[in-house]
Amino acid sequence: MPVAASAIYFLNLRGDVLINRLYRDDVGGNMVDAFRLHIMQTKELGTCPVRQIGGCSFFYMRISNVYIVIVVSSNANVACAFKFVVEAVNLFKSYFGGAFDEDAIRNNFVLIYELLDEIMDFGYPQNLSPEILKLYITQEGVRSPFSSKPSDKPVPNATLQVTGAVGWRREGLVYKKNEVFLDIVESVNLLMSSKGSVLRCDVTGKILMKCFLSGMPDLKLGLNDKIGLEKESEIKSRPTKSGKTIELDDVTFHQCVNLTRFNSEKTVSFVPPDGEFELMKYRITEGVNLPFRVLPTIKELGRTRMEVNVKWQNQLVRFGNTIRKFPGQTEATLSAEVELISTIVEKKSWTRPPIQMEFQVPMFTASGLRVRFLKVWEKSGYNTVEWVSCVRIENLIFRGVIKACSLISARDMLENLQSEEI
Repeated sequence: MPVAASAIYFLNLRGDVLINRLYRDDVGGNMVDAFRLHIMQTKELGTCPVRQIGGCSFFYMRISNVYIVIVVSSNANVACAFKFVVEAVNLFKSYFGGAFDEDAIRNNFVLIYELLDEIMDFGYPQNLSPEILKLYITQEGVRSPFSSKPSDKPVPNATLQVTGAVGWRREGLVYKKNEVFLDIVESVNLLMSSKGSVLRCDVTGKILMKCFLSGMPDLKLGLNDKIGLEKESEIKSRPTKSGKTIELDDVTFHQCVNLTRFNSEKTVSFVPPDGEFELMKYRITEGVNLPFRVLPTIKELGRTRMEVNVKWQNQLVRFGNTIRKFPGQTEATLSAEVELISTIVEKKSWTRPPIQMEFQVPMFTASGLRVRFLKVWEKSGYNTVEWVSCVRIENLIFRGVIKACSLISARDMLENLQSEEI
């Protein structure tokens, strides 16, 4: 298995070493000199985050005013190394009150060295979860005076949390009101021709959850994806209910999801972490419903005048009354004449910058993704309150990016959730 790091350095913008740790003896302690000489002094920091000098490879990333440099001399997993850096920075921020810069490092030398010894062993990443590490590394970092985030209190039973099967959730959680919040966030990427025809369209989305549940609950989430519905009808030996189904092209899950159960039943089963987390990511390329079309027309009337016409078409037939002053299947046009400042500098070609839109459309789904059910089991048998909302972030591209946002509050979906049976 390729290693992730033989040595790691934290440098300021001048190239001074703030902190370093050698994990293997296959690189020398003066490797940072090669980084300064061949990368920093040649101003090639922004060209490529991976450089090979001699027999060593350098992976580096800038966070605030600090460069984090990983050095290896053997076959290395580059993706693992950068993932380690990102997770390590998030860990440091959780100890430092959200700040990670040169001052935070100088004020927390001892704590950082202790964390570096825990999160990597002989070049191999270990557990980087702040929730787990704070169970037994209870030292508090020197927090930024601008941070208002309260410090997390350590909890007992650290050994069970580190070695147990559910390392992302601690036992003994108790809430007076057991609630689950689910948000769906989507980004629609659209490439449109100058005549208004769609050349390419896809949706990338994620499901965010916020859980305030007592004990160790087991949750089960069902979506209207095609494979999941077909598998459900196969298990129940009955035809699938009518309704729109979607095909998920790519899916990535949080570590809490039971992948074995997903492969067999095609339902998302998990013991959730406490608080906020990202349950899954997905991508959809078929059957995308576009809420609007934007058709800009630009005419240059000389060096200092420009005529702009933007036509906005509402495609929402079923949701025509969500926008009272702009019903479905209608158009709105914006016309403007722009006066430019006259200069003697040679005129540059226009780069066609992006047009940005922001809107809210209740109960509209661009991809057609729908939550069919959300069930909670816990051995004590308490009742839960489920809140499902959909946040749609639409990115429409016409020779650039036309961004749009929509927020959907779906409290009335709760009745549908309760009526669904699996």
